[in-house]
Amino acid sequence: MAETAERAPLKVSIGLPVDDSTTAADIARWTNLVDETGFQAVSLTDHPAPSLKWLTHGGHDTLDPFVGLSFAAASNPRILLHTNLLVLPYRNAFVMAKAVATLEALSGGRSIVGVGVGYLRSEFAALGADHASRARVSDETLAMLRLAWTGEPIGETGTIVRPAPARQPTVWIGGNSDAAIRRTVEHGNGWSPMPSSKASEKLLGTPALDDNDELARRVARLHQMAADAGRTDQIDIAVAPLSLTHGGLDESDGSWNQARIDEEVGEMRAAGATWLVPSLPKASDQAQRDWLHRLAEDVVARHP
Repeated sequence: MAETAERAPLKVSIGLPVDDSTTAADIARWTNLVDETGFQAVSLTDHPAPSLKWLTHGGHDTLDPFVGLSFAAASNPRILLHTNLLVLPYRNAFVMAKAVATLEALSGGRSIVGVGVGYLRSEFAALGADHASRARVSDETLAMLRLAWTGEPIGETGTIVRPAPARQPTVWIGGNSDAAIRRTVEHGNGWSPMPSSKASEKLLGTPALDDNDELARRVARLHQMAADAGRTDQIDIAVAPLSLTHGGLDESDGSWNQARIDEEVGEMRAAGATWLVPSLPKASDQAQRDWLHRLAEDVVARHP
């Protein structure tokens, strides 16, 4: 995979390590640590009603992303606020449009609205959302969000979302499929592919992506589709390197796995990645500071 002569500087959104003891002070401390280290965004994910089985078989606790990111916004005047990812079929489009517009207004336009179609059947059932129609509903919701954020009346009833955002919010589309790439071209400012294995395809409802050569092919497909659609703006590619899972530590001995990280991040950069989306380990304040500085010095600085 050949690197292009010019590419956007690598940016970073840090997933915050939520658990059942997370406090407002934690959110503020983590957010300011991320900013002080020179990274650009913090992120929270979206699982409003998962099953106990999911939580005890690899799942994780979550906060409501809009509430949690509002606390992050209030604690820091610069950091970008990334939903990673909102599940589009879980909410009425106008309810979601209002929540994003409110976060935009109160933060001064700092949101990155990462969205996806979702996969967790038990959560769809708990929320009364239809798992089978999630792709169609996601397309309809994305179109409605863009209309709602104009602040202009919609439809015969003149439905309106105000205050309208001062700009169209940044939207990143999650998923590995051709449909996700199409949604990115039609509605998005960025694409968030998800590293995943062939064995997880059925559970996650998206094609496997466990090879960076394949990532490069899909990025090229995205760029070609964007060019065919007449788009000339930059489309961000936000990736979550598997080598930075578990804090980038080698599971066999707990050491920082620099060689593996360099290989994977280098391949992702060559494929077109513009953002990294790792998660901050749950650890002591000093250990988190050390990890963030190592991420800055041993990862981002080595792959600018």
